[in-house]
Amino acid sequence: MSTKRRRFTEEYKTEAVRVWRDSGRALTQVARELGLTPSALDRWAKQQRKAEQSGTTRAAMKSEREELQRLRRENETLRQERDFLRSAAAYFAKERK
Repeated sequence: MSTKRRRFTEEYKTEAVRVWRDSGRALTQVARELGLTPSALDRWAKQQRKAEQSGTTRAAMKSEREELQRLRRENETLRQERDFLRSAAAYFAKERK
């Protein structure tokens, strides 16, 4: 039995957190009504709180995190290319003598 992982839009996540905050009810009750796990709603609320504290949105934080990961991968690739070229240059410099 395989269950397909559900995906939610950023708008849905924001709205779910707003519903929970405005309702004054328990997180587990609101999550159950929305068909979510309490841990998912709690995680979204923490992410939104963190975004609000930094003066941005959850979507902006996510795009920044993705760009940072992409840049780190690119940086590692460039380091490997540089190290390879450095060792190749050293090898050919020895061979020349």
